[in-house]
Amino acid sequence: MKIVDCSRDMSGAIGDAVAAVEGGELVVLPTDTVYGVGADAFSPAAVDKLLSAKGRGRDKPSPVLVACAADAERLTTGVPAVARALMDEFWPGALTIILPANEDIGWDLGETGGTVALRMPDNPIALALLSAAGPMAVSSANLTAHHPAATASQACEQLGDKVAVYLDGGECGGGEPSTIVIVGDELRIVRHGAIPDSEIARFGTIAQ
Repeated sequence: MKIVDCSRDMSGAIGDAVAAVEGGELVVLPTDTVYGVGADAFSPAAVDKLLSAKGRGRDKPSPVLVACAADAERLTTGVPAVARALMDEFWPGALTIILPANEDIGWDLGETGGTVALRMPDNPIALALLSAAGPMAVSSANLTAHHPAATASQACEQLGDKVAVYLDGGECGGGEPSTIVIVGDELRIVRHGAIPDSEIARFGTIAQ
């Protein structure tokens, strides 16, 4: 287990984290909402390790964080116009968009029902890691049913040596989780979060 202060050596910290991800290990990283714990999205063994560390089952698959909208497009069967408009407006930011997954990738995130939940976080450390390591399966850095971590030390208290590298980027300013939206014929909000429903409603009819 290694806790790295990103304010001292950003490039070295990202290098340590990328090495851990490539080795199938878990990494804790700051985001614009809360700290997240992440793994290589394309490694079923690493994703299983992530779910096990949090104490959650495959019925609660992790979202995938990306460095850019182009990465998101490669992970889906296609991005509808309304989803593109939401990305343009709220990415990077606290909006998670659920779309049909690209089955050709061959990944295993859990029981997703053929979908993938995608987000581009508004945090320079997270984006630097995602740019270097590629898309990551990321969930909040806390044990299931425990309070989300606003600092790296809070994450470490809960996850300990289950995580190889902790990227310490100071206290996260968001606190409130991302809003999660399923994009289809209508927009369905499955988690009310940092982006108000009224903002989402500007882009289409919200299913009741």
